[in-house]
Amino acid sequence: MQDRPTVEQLLEAVASFLRDHVVSATQEPIAFHARVAANALDIARRELTLAPAADVRERVALSALLQAEPQSDVLALNRMLCEHIARDQIDLQTPGLADALWRITLDKLAIDQPNYETYRRITG
Repeated sequence: MQDRPTVEQLLEAVASFLRDHVVSATQEPIAFHARVAANALDIARRELTLAPAADVRERVALSALLQAEPQSDVLALNRMLCEHIARDQIDLQTPGLADALWRITLDKLAIDQPNYETYRRITG
């Protein structure tokens, strides 16, 4: 275990610095790039904290749907899902598919765009 500050705290501090000091002290296009950089750091911070559990949920859901080994890698499971859909072996009428895709999408939005209006309305 590392001492304080944590990786998450460091990312948050740099993102805040960019937003609070660099953006206001610079002109475009640097201010725009500073906002983009701050947003990227926010995504990285959320991914560190939220992605491990989201990956487990995705792996479990896809493994169950595809009747695959639970320890399968999530990218392989997604490829397998695409192949099943392409071959008409699975579709939205398949029990559990729509719910699994919805949960996976919400997990991805929690990391990438947690302030997205529809996401906030659904989860709030």
